[in-house]
Amino acid sequence: MNAAIERRYWSHDRAHDLVRQAIWDPLRTSLIDGVATAVKSLLPPVTMGVPWYGQQEAHRVAFFDVYRSSGCVSMWTQDHELLDASAALIVSTGWWWAFDDVCIMSERPTVLHTEPMPGSPQGERRLHRDDGPALEFADGSAAFVLGGAIVPEWVVRDPSVDRIAAERNVEVRRCAIERIGWDTYIEASGLDLIDATDDPGNAGCSLELYTTPDAWGRRSRILLVTNGSEERDGRRRRYGLYVPYWLSTAMNAAGWTYGIDGDDYARLLRRT
Repeated sequence: MNAAIERRYWSHDRAHDLVRQAIWDPLRTSLIDGVATAVKSLLPPVTMGVPWYGQQEAHRVAFFDVYRSSGCVSMWTQDHELLDASAALIVSTGWWWAFDDVCIMSERPTVLHTEPMPGSPQGERRLHRDDGPALEFADGSAAFVLGGAIVPEWVVRDPSVDRIAAERNVEVRRCAIERIGWDTYIEASGLDLIDATDDPGNAGCSLELYTTPDAWGRRSRILLVTNGSEERDGRRRRYGLYVPYWLSTAMNAAGWTYGIDGDDYARLLRRT
């Protein structure tokens, strides 16, 4: 769609780099890595990437629109027309497929929930909703997403220890456990405590090393820690980290997550 414009105006001057960092990169991250991935999860598998156009192209259109309006480049008349048409399509329809004599156009989502990506320098966003589908269409097709991770509906609607034990996907398990809380999950699932100690880099907090359920089918252990920095709501989250099965102390397990041994970790003054 915009390949012709790209070939004529793609350059690597300072203005180009600044506009790319401010417009192209954050929009591409939010749309391609976030929304497009979730929509694709609702469709049959495809072998050649995304074979359609739509909102996921907005980063291209926005980039060249800013480039044009800033006066950094003079475009041909046909490029102005192509860019205007592309912008109109992006704001007025969903994804679309163009053929010689017909164009198939889809409705836009009726539900779209996002949150800021942690540490995002340019306002990148990711799909997230903890009380329903993050993405939904008028026909009821929906994707459930927590913190950018696509999960089954039960993770959002009805997470349970039994379902977590039967889940093979590590990322889905993590999201489900965080829904009910690591402390609650560990108590309800009866995991054995191997070792516990004060966290030297996190005053007032502890490090706890647990076994993992046999049903998970992997030899590992869980290190329960407290986040060294506050969340947006002011709380400090407790979360579990998978560590190798051969670690026998919580201090060594904590050191392993930083690539150091337990003795070195014990000398930390502050963990972030």
